[in-house]
Amino acid sequence: MAKKKILMLVGDFMEDYEAMVPYQMLLMVGHSVDAVCPGKKAGETVKTAIHDFEGDQTYTEKVGHNFRVTANFEQVNPADYDALLIPGGRAPEYLRLDDRVLEITRHFAEANKPIAAVCHGAQILSAAGILKGRSCSAYPAVKPEVELAGGTWIANNETFTNAHVDGNLVSAPAWPAHPEWIGKFLQVLGTKIEL
Repeated sequence: MAKKKILMLVGDFMEDYEAMVPYQMLLMVGHSVDAVCPGKKAGETVKTAIHDFEGDQTYTEKVGHNFRVTANFEQVNPADYDALLIPGGRAPEYLRLDDRVLEITRHFAEANKPIAAVCHGAQILSAAGILKGRSCSAYPAVKPEVELAGGTWIANNETFTNAHVDGNLVSAPAWPAHPEWIGKFLQVLGTKIEL
């Protein structure tokens, strides 16, 4: 298997599991992952949040872990990477306001490189204008943004464990979908795992 370089867009109050688990899983299978955040340098941290489904109309939020940024955002060249990973949580809400985040996202879409987005990560995809004529899954609260951007929102099963693939785009509604989402992302990356 050829080792892939993956760029991960992170920010304060991204969903803890949606950052930590994919980051660790991708490293575990031998890929390289650079986590970057606007205004942050390698070695600095961003705060995460833990979202849970506890029977309310939406998720609840608790303070999560600190997540270490591994590369300098301002120096990242997206052409050096094979794929893009976008965790959810509240971070995409403000990351989508950064023009360079949108340029980076467009680079991966235009180059037809794999993009994995989960939960609110679709807010960045919508803001970057790359969903027109595409389908993706996302947290239900993001459905209007996907549709207003010209995309088709894929409904979630009641356990939020489903993932969806549309060409190079692999998406999922929330962290309960990690097994299917990461599995499909690894397939799109061409990663072969042998036991």
